Amino acid sequence: MPRMLQIRHVPEDLHRKLKARAALEGLTLSDYLLREVRRAAERPTVEELRARIASRSPVKPRISPIRAVRGERGRH
Repeated sequence: MPRMLQIRHVPEDLHRKLKARAALEGLTLSDYLLREVRRAAERPTVEELRARIASRSPVKPRISPIRAVRGERGRH
């Protein structure tokens, strides 16, 4: 069952800006904010990103990055 979320003390200029963005997309302010909150919740946190990176095996390039850059510079 959906829950209600309330945000208090929103500055007037921020409220105006959010309402205008919602209108530009043809959404109500509530629908616009729900979409933005959902997007924020779906993004990984910094700690989740760190854990993902730490779990990956190191990359060992066949060509050193320095040689690759110098090689590309020589092409142009």
